[in-house]
Amino acid sequence: MSQCMEIEGRPIAIGAREWSIEDVFSVSHRANKICLSDDVQWNATMEEGAAFLERFWREHKYIYGVTTGYGNSVSVSIPPELVEELPLHLTRFHGCGMGAHLSEEHAVAVMVVRAVSLGRGVSGVRKELLQALCHLINHRITPLIPEEGSVGASGDLTPLSYVAAALLGEREVVFRGDLMPASEALDKTGGTPIQLKPKEGLALMNGTSVMTALACSAYRRAEYLTRLSSRLTALAVEGIGGNRKHFDPRLFSVKPHPGQKQVAAWVAADLGVTPRPYENKLQDRYSLRCAPHVAGVLNDALPWIKRTVEIELNSANDNPIIFSEEEEILHGGHFYGGHIAFAMDSMKNAVANVADLFDRQLALLVDTRYNNGLPANLSGSSEARAPINHGFKAVQIATSAWAAEALKLTMPASVFSRSTECHNQDKVSMGTISARDCLRVLELTEQVAAAHTLACYQAVSLRIRQGELQRSQLSSGIVSMLDDIETFHSLVEEDRPLESVLRSLVGMIQEKRWSLYDGE
Repeated sequence: MSQCMEIEGRPIAIGAREWSIEDVFSVSHRANKICLSDDVQWNATMEEGAAFLERFWREHKYIYGVTTGYGNSVSVSIPPELVEELPLHLTRFHGCGMGAHLSEEHAVAVMVVRAVSLGRGVSGVRKELLQALCHLINHRITPLIPEEGSVGASGDLTPLSYVAAALLGEREVVFRGDLMPASEALDKTGGTPIQLKPKEGLALMNGTSVMTALACSAYRRAEYLTRLSSRLTALAVEGIGGNRKHFDPRLFSVKPHPGQKQVAAWVAADLGVTPRPYENKLQDRYSLRCAPHVAGVLNDALPWIKRTVEIELNSANDNPIIFSEEEEILHGGHFYGGHIAFAMDSMKNAVANVADLFDRQLALLVDTRYNNGLPANLSGSSEARAPINHGFKAVQIATSAWAAEALKLTMPASVFSRSTECHNQDKVSMGTISARDCLRVLELTEQVAAAHTLACYQAVSLRIRQGELQRSQLSSGIVSMLDDIETFHSLVEEDRPLESVLRSLVGMIQEKRWSLYDGE
């Protein structure tokens, strides 16, 4: 019986085909498990690569990281009797990560991405190593991986050392919610610590899998935020009485950036063409009128970001690369994370601009100079109690704080290359820092989006209460979203803390609570 058939459900196979961002997400979020391909040719390639590498080094030929030291220590020759100990030392001396630990989902994604890369069959590792990785993934034995310590070349060495250590039964892991030694978790699941062969420590650690796993998560969150920005823009236009002709498809036919056109079409679909009685402006302020031009940049960037991330995901990105058929070993720099760094630096810039867009739209909604007849700070209080009620005043202040922090983080990390490791790693990508920054910008933008969602709900609800808008005039998508919000939140009439509902909304945004356009 094949390994895949032995696993419950519908596991996704390593080595069978190209992997997508969605595949990584489905495994990291428990929808699927993972197995090794049954393909005869793939299995033969894996076995031949490991066997060739074993023969090669035993013939006393030089291979970087197998019969030599690491990095600048390449000139150090490793005696044959010490070669098999070398990988263990690599995993141990890199155990110096700091900072917060990756979430369980991100740690699992890291292991999946590393398995996909090693499954290319040119890293010289055994199938047994991949099977051991599958065991960790399928049993959710999650290495405790510190976020900080990688310069993104020579790969994510330090954070990936925690994956290698877990395979060895060393350091700590999280299993079924409990922190425990890796050896204990393996024992509980019928696994056994693996003994690394020459190059297997290097193959596990010398790659871009941490930054790529984080980039997979970032892509999915950014894609949803693009759609959400269209829905919230439509709600803001409804609330403020904006000019819906700003989103006329004829306008965007003469400046036809595809992503920008799509955002405008989504907004237009939500708004329809019937003007509201309180719609009285020829031109709205830029945060409404130019919303497709802001969010459209992110929407246009997403396809190439996805392509870039998936190429990296499906690449062999360690060093050296083993070509067993030609019996040749080539040394290169595929551990360099420049493409992921550029993709994440670009994404965080576009996402932060969306945060700023939300912040500006919300500022218009709360300000009586611009909100076209809505109460100050969107307060829903009665006239008699208006002097002591402040509505969304503090929410707007907090939103600006989150937006400002997101904007501050848009400085590209990739330009801060540092020469490291005795100037052997003298030009590095900083790709992992870029990816971490991008996730933080996404988190801040999701917070801004949560606040803007509540403000838009308040504004539209006030219009309805004032008799200026009928629920029947709203699009089905907007009505469905408002109905859902009403199941856990009500109009703010008297001042009350909103932290808990904001936190809940952030989680809902991250979980893609609402179906937005195209069934997403």
